[in-house]
Amino acid sequence: MNIVYCSPEVAPFAKTGGLADVAGALPKFLDELGHSVAVFMPFYRTTRTYFEQRDADHAAAATGVSVSVPVLDRRPAAEIFEAHLPGSPVPVYLIASDGYYDRPDLYVDRARHDDYPDNCERYVFFSRAVLEAIEALGLRPDVIHCNDWQTGLLPAYLRTFCADRPPLSDARTVFTIHNLGYQGLFPQSEMNTTGLDWGLFNWQQLEFHGKLNCLKAGLVFADILSTVSRRYADEIQTEEFGCGLDGVLRERADDLFGVVNGIDYDVWNPETDRLIPADYSAGDLSGKAVCKRELLRALGLPEREGVPLCGIISRLAAQKGFDLLEAALDELMSLDLQLVVLGTGDRIYHELLESAAARYPKKLSVNLTFDNRLAHQIEAGCDMFLMPSRYEPCGLNQLYSLKYGTAPVVRATGGLADTIVDCTPETLADGTATGFTFDEHTPAELLRVVERAVAAYGRPEDWSRLVAIGMAQDWSWGRSAREHVALYERAVAPPEPPA
Repeated sequence: MNIVYCSPEVAPFAKTGGLADVAGALPKFLDELGHSVAVFMPFYRTTRTYFEQRDADHAAAATGVSVSVPVLDRRPAAEIFEAHLPGSPVPVYLIASDGYYDRPDLYVDRARHDDYPDNCERYVFFSRAVLEAIEALGLRPDVIHCNDWQTGLLPAYLRTFCADRPPLSDARTVFTIHNLGYQGLFPQSEMNTTGLDWGLFNWQQLEFHGKLNCLKAGLVFADILSTVSRRYADEIQTEEFGCGLDGVLRERADDLFGVVNGIDYDVWNPETDRLIPADYSAGDLSGKAVCKRELLRALGLPEREGVPLCGIISRLAAQKGFDLLEAALDELMSLDLQLVVLGTGDRIYHELLESAAARYPKKLSVNLTFDNRLAHQIEAGCDMFLMPSRYEPCGLNQLYSLKYGTAPVVRATGGLADTIVDCTPETLADGTATGFTFDEHTPAELLRVVERAVAAYGRPEDWSRLVAIGMAQDWSWGRSAREHVALYERAVAPPEPPA
């Protein structure tokens, strides 16, 4: 099968969140299953920097292909560059247009503390340029896999502008929702920017409370919809988690599927990880003790025998449970544990954590940045990993944590509920316990589950069994890739004749 995979970010070339990890891994495993895959993404400034820091063998090469598309009263152009996913033959085609993508960050103007005001135009251009590039490069996709609001308009373009343009008109689309909370909402005047007929600006298609909704376009026009866990696929059809689109999703329930993301064990594996001080395995955890000691020293936290170190690597936002952490932080710090936080996000939580770190210098380390090496060291050096999310479509860090013998402590929502089994005497005995979960999104429940985890850490035999069960789990991309292929096959299958 010929697959085009379209994403606004792809690791390691550009990343703000888990979508980039997915986009950098899934195509490789689809290729290993025998499918032909081509990835498309914008050529950001950060992507150029990535290549500049590497040797010529890992550079992005000009293809000699350029495309242009109409946007308002202009026809901006893009050059197409080609790179490859690391360690893979999968090509990554980079849409280079400096006016749109040569900026310090991907989506947000940090000076204004707000999204770039022309984000709609930037991703209208990207979506339309991808379609032109597919033709110019001679690709003949069976399926175009689109991801999140930045590519939500692409299925609409296929159904309208490309309806009589083979091979594009022969392609089917899969649209994946990585987080329904980010919808690409813009003033209705941006319909002019899309170039689409204003007749599509109605409550059943592109309109959402008087605004243009790019994610809704994907939900309406794609052939198959997916999201990143089975539980989240169910949750987003409810008013509580549907972000105003639950009705649309219920209407398309027969076309909506949940597939849990995988993780790339070539990258996240304590037996081979070059970013941690010492390797280790389930059979020999001595290296994990070294990782913990070195992490504590690097963070300036005291080494305390028998005291668990808990990690958080996250976007700092209420969705990730930082409202709970804010309310419960002083009580958490009264427990016999240490905590390290890595991430960036809302200013209110930056200030909260910096203040708390000043109050608890021997118990709390706050690192307001993105640091891939430190992320690996936290997974390896911590004893437990905290994810108290209000909602979590899939989550990847709980899966990394399992592999690294770092017990996840999570709220039972979305992908966290699908992947982590609560540690009880019964689940520990039957070999299914993999972490600690709580249901109600309240500070009291957060505190209670951390207290349970700390108590379990104080029972070495139980803790060793919990760690061993977690490290034996298989959340590799091979399983997830096969489930994605089944979605592609469903998308291209001829419709069943009416009964």
